[in-house]
Amino acid sequence: MAKLTEKYETIIILNTKQTEEEIKALVEKFTGLISKFGTLETVEEWGKRKLAYAIEDETEGFYVYATFTSTPDFPAELDRNYKITDGVLRTLIVKREN
Repeated sequence: MAKLTEKYETIIILNTKQTEEEIKALVEKFTGLISKFGTLETVEEWGKRKLAYAIEDETEGFYVYATFTSTPDFPAELDRNYKITDGVLRTLIVKREN
């Protein structure tokens, strides 16, 4: 029988050319979306870090890490929202084992 919910973790790298308010608004947008369709467990703002390689001519990014529980179909919707949002450089969503 399929599980009704799964545990996931996500990392978002935001463009640092945005203001602090714009970055905060994006973080709130995504955490709100996760809370609406699942259970947000933790959110860690790792802050500005140097990228290993340039992404869209940017050498720094603002990192946000979050863990959540949701239905197995929600990560695809979250990824779609990441892709259509300006200011998002890279994202990663991974299913956790524990």
